[in-house]
Amino acid sequence: MAFKLWLSGAMLLTGAISAHAEYPVAGVQPSQRPGGAPVVTQVARPSGWEQQALHGVSKPHTGLDFLRDQGNWYTPFFHPNSPGAYDIRGLYRHD
Repeated sequence: MAFKLWLSGAMLLTGAISAHAEYPVAGVQPSQRPGGAPVVTQVARPSGWEQQALHGVSKPHTGLDFLRDQGNWYTPFFHPNSPGAYDIRGLYRHD
């Protein structure tokens, strides 16, 4: 039993070492972007994204400056959450 445990640990360690050699590890040098890391060159905004993002939000739209800088990041602000009484923006209603 001890040998199987030792062998499993050795295999995991070997796999981790070989994976480290093939791919850059993010966070090792936080002030530098790893060489070969992907770079966002343009922001993809499908038609109607702003209407979807602001659906159910009354004017004036104050405090929503983050939408302008959202980029391609995922945000739960654009998607329905819980239906029923928790759907305060009416994202489940299709008027």
